[in-house]
Amino acid sequence: MAGHGARGRSGGRPTLEEVAARAGVGRGTVSRVINGSPRVSDATRATVEAAVAELGYVPNTAARALAANRTDAIALVVPEPETRFFAEPYFSDMLRGVGAELSDTEMQLLLIFAGSDRERQRLAQYLAAHRVDGVLLVSVHADDPLPDLLSQLEIPAVISGRRSAEETLPSVDSDNYGGGRLAVEHLVARGRRRIVHLAGRLDVFGAQRRVDGYREGLRAAGRPADDDLIVAGDFTEEGGRRAMTELLARCPDLDAVFAGSDVMAAGARQVLREAGRRTPDDVALVGYDDSAIARHMDPPLTSVRQPIEEMGRAMIDLLLGEIADRRPAVSRDLEKRQVVLPTELVARASS
Repeated sequence: MAGHGARGRSGGRPTLEEVAARAGVGRGTVSRVINGSPRVSDATRATVEAAVAELGYVPNTAARALAANRTDAIALVVPEPETRFFAEPYFSDMLRGVGAELSDTEMQLLLIFAGSDRERQRLAQYLAAHRVDGVLLVSVHADDPLPDLLSQLEIPAVISGRRSAEETLPSVDSDNYGGGRLAVEHLVARGRRRIVHLAGRLDVFGAQRRVDGYREGLRAAGRPADDDLIVAGDFTEEGGRRAMTELLARCPDLDAVFAGSDVMAAGARQVLREAGRRTPDDVALVGYDDSAIARHMDPPLTSVRQPIEEMGRAMIDLLLGEIADRRPAVSRDLEKRQVVLPTELVARASS
């Protein structure tokens, strides 16, 4: 009976997480059922409603107040220049996943760029006025002040990629460490001996983890992970060109390249061609993201696939749960709110 389930596992008011666990669904799905969204099957709705009745779940006062004063808007904040957003497939794929997951809700999506100090100040004022119900923050650097601002303003937020191993905000990421290792294992299996890495920006935790995976892949193969084999770029095509030029000068006998993004791999391929190095005959090339760029390169690029659209969907699912259940962060299970999705290697002709 509902009366027997009125106290959650913690001994207090039943939580949204406990309803989700009882129903075997995500927090966002429970939120959609509670808010009457049509984007839930009849079977799932019945299962969630049964769990709500069993546990005696009632949205807390803060959640009810939010429901009465909500803006029905979510901001997707990109702390990068607009030029980078439109140049890199990662962002458009993320936006596609976010939009698909929001399509059957009442929420409006706002795209906000905050790549300069002036844009960040304007964004801070906008957010302080509580004009959105929640924020998705994409492409976060270690020193980015926006996550802390969101915490101070108590605005529900989910970030794409943790800032560090001690991340305190809900996040969705891919297995960057595993992806880096997959790339190296693939190149070792192809008989490559001198494998270099064009890393992304090392103030991005995901790029750091790809480097860690690269090092572990070499270590497991009995190869030295020499710092001379790693040059950091900035995930751009020009960054890939610069890093590849430097690595060719350092290691003229290199026979394989693992690039931290497909865009960087495209820049590296140009430099290799100009240097008379054939791909994959002389130098095997592996990228990261498995974007449209990988499929359209000549030869087609082997790439580590991270499920970017699925990451966007997962971010929305997590954020809807955060909006529906605004208990203090200390009372919530952070581990369940940090999602890591698997990566896989897609082999093509470049390796």
